[in-house]
Amino acid sequence: MLNVYNILETIRMIQDECLDIRTITMGISLLDCFDTDIDKACEKVYNKIVTKAGNLVPVGQQIEKEYGIPIVNKRISVTPIAMLAAACPDVDPVKFAKALQRAADTCGVNFIGGYSALVHKGFSAGDMALIKSIPEALDVTQNICSSVNIGSTKSGINMDAVKLMGQIVKEAAIKTADRDCIGPAKLVVFCNAVEDNPFMAGAFHGVGEPDCEIHVGVSGPGVVRAALTKYPDASINEIADIIKKTAFKITRMGQLVGARASELLGVPFGIVDLSLAPTPAIGDSVAHILEEMGLEMCGTHGTTACLAMLNDAVKKGGVMASSTVGGLSGAFIPVSEDAGMIDAAVAGVLSLEKLEAMTAVCSVGLDMIVVPGEIAPETISAIIADEAAIGMVNSKTTAVRLIPAIGKKEGDTLEFGGLLGSGPVMPIREKSSAKFINRGGRIPAPMQSLKN
Repeated sequence: MLNVYNILETIRMIQDECLDIRTITMGISLLDCFDTDIDKACEKVYNKIVTKAGNLVPVGQQIEKEYGIPIVNKRISVTPIAMLAAACPDVDPVKFAKALQRAADTCGVNFIGGYSALVHKGFSAGDMALIKSIPEALDVTQNICSSVNIGSTKSGINMDAVKLMGQIVKEAAIKTADRDCIGPAKLVVFCNAVEDNPFMAGAFHGVGEPDCEIHVGVSGPGVVRAALTKYPDASINEIADIIKKTAFKITRMGQLVGARASELLGVPFGIVDLSLAPTPAIGDSVAHILEEMGLEMCGTHGTTACLAMLNDAVKKGGVMASSTVGGLSGAFIPVSEDAGMIDAAVAGVLSLEKLEAMTAVCSVGLDMIVVPGEIAPETISAIIADEAAIGMVNSKTTAVRLIPAIGKKEGDTLEFGGLLGSGPVMPIREKSSAKFINRGGRIPAPMQSLKN
């Protein structure tokens, strides 16, 4: 039962410790919008999204006033558009992106995710056309997010897709170079993508999901750090316990908001994503939690161990507070969106290699990392392959969201603004991986027994 202390504690978390609901995301199936005429298909897509999500933003605002809880984003995820494009051969899939943008404008949401393709085992009809259209789609729209799943533990890694995505990421950066290369900031390359992810840019509505549902993503790095500051001499065991209790409180709020949104919108409640998602704001950093544990700066030796413990404790504490947990769940470590990560990268303490090691024990992967503009597409592909291999072998989701800073070099900065923040251009290895990437083919799925 809640008492006055619980209520005051929650108010303090919101006012002083940056606690918020990061997103309410409505997942919408577009499987009933197939049409061989792309114009008719686009009209069906627009009409269904507007019908289902027309009240999403007003309902989110109502819940904000009702409970006094900030809900930062109201978003939509849809069926991977490559599936719809398969029914319309020899036409430009960018028409779908424009229809999605029109729906986003009408509904007033922050983002629509799902300009996506799933090619982990190979390309089917529609996939290649959609992937090749991604740079233009991200260039001519503002609120559309794209993702491509290129590998999984069960199928291995599609290296032809990996090679292609290196070119697509670079092309997306070139097309949007006049806007600080914002294109690839809205593009994620996955291994083991999940179907119920409420977070952009990688969200899409999987084919196993219901026709329409509501997902909630919670946040709260500032709350966890504030809790730890009260116990400067605690042992690691005690720190894990503090994080678990704090994650429970954060997730309880997400469950409350998700259930209320589901009731008001008349659609099923999907999942709560138990996440520590940072923002560039001071006091809302995952890196600062790690430093509160005892690291002088994030990225130094011990960082991976601290992050592993944090990620596990968040899941253990949060899972008790919700009846349906899913999504990516864990600690996110996007560089440009985390003030502590930005500082560590600028100082040269946090390297690409250390970030890669950290992704083996937390959510997602190499996220919002700015690299020199002259990076070769094959090098981007090689970074994608490395990260996908971690996800494939460890049966977890990993992803890459790299931003080539066209016209800029190591030491320069890209400014995205808002939640996307700003990122320093980080150094990469100069030796070529082109021969490896140009071999093509598929890395076989790993053996599931004899693990070590």
